Amino acid sequence: MLHSTLPMVPATASAAPLGVLLLLALALCDPAGAHAPAARFINPPGLAPPTGYTHVVVAPDGRTVYIAGQVALDSAGRVVGAGDFRAQVEQVFANLRRALISVGASFADVVKTTTFVTDLSQLAALREIRARYLDPAHPPASTLVQVAALVRPEFLLEIEVVAALRTPLPQ
Repeated sequence: MLHSTLPMVPATASAAPLGVLLLLALALCDPAGAHAPAARFINPPGLAPPTGYTHVVVAPDGRTVYIAGQVALDSAGRVVGAGDFRAQVEQVFANLRRALISVGASFADVVKTTTFVTDLSQLAALREIRARYLDPAHPPASTLVQVAALVRPEFLLEIEVVAALRTPLPQ
């Protein structure tokens, strides 16, 4: 006799188990979720070509957008405003705008910023320029970190953002 810990189901109760079996079969055919939406990786025109990273990643939910830290580079990869903090802040926000536009977003969709600066004495200039882009009445969650240096000595700041799209980006 075959021993089982599963209860015996009468043949007349086949509708419910058939549905469950169908769902189980579908799950077993696609165990890794291969048909689930995948993250999208975007390198928008107008931003310097990245090396080893992606400028914009849209999460599988189609609404959460991660923008890699932007520095003061023009579209050709040349530093803008070497030694000029204000000029670098303007370029960084211009780059962030390009990245946001690439997914149909704006600064109103930004929910989190992380800013890295090499000199906290420039904080007033950063805040002044930032207020032109981000709504001071509804600022995003924000982290500011002073660092000894960024990836290149000419860079005075770097800003990364997370945005939440109001409607999911179409697949």
